[in-house]
Amino acid sequence: MTASQESVSAPTRRTVVAAVGAAGIAAALTACGNSDDSSSTEPAGNGAKDGAAKDEAGKDGAGKELAKTSDIPVGGGKIFGDAGVVVTQPKKGEFKAFTNICTHKQCPVSAIDGGTINCPCHGSKFSIEDGSVKHPPAAQPLAAKEITVSGDSITLA
Repeated sequence: MTASQESVSAPTRRTVVAAVGAAGIAAALTACGNSDDSSSTEPAGNGAKDGAAKDEAGKDGAGKELAKTSDIPVGGGKIFGDAGVVVTQPKKGEFKAFTNICTHKQCPVSAIDGGTINCPCHGSKFSIEDGSVKHPPAAQPLAAKEITVSGDSITLA
């Protein structure tokens, strides 16, 4: 065989499978990375949308009006994903706030129904009264957030 007739062998099945696996792992790690250049370690869905809440009201949206008291149903609540908070009204005139991130796998909660704050990822449910776990797999309660109710206005403290 001359130098111009070099044999080019096809990759083995093992080589192809290994390369595809390595590419898949690289893609998964890239997708899990944070494309934001900031050094924030907040889970996805917990930060302010486009920095709006932080810009308008200081750090983490503190002082920014979230809602009017009439926006929060008695026995229910409302999720404010941009501010990273869930506001509930377990009893008339009693307002509570919790993080909107499930303690199981850090998914944002998506609904409030039947007295619970519900996570769509694995079915965890938390009490609207105190954030405690009402249905696993979450083992830890939702962290309480500070809010201020002044007149008919609810703000993040």
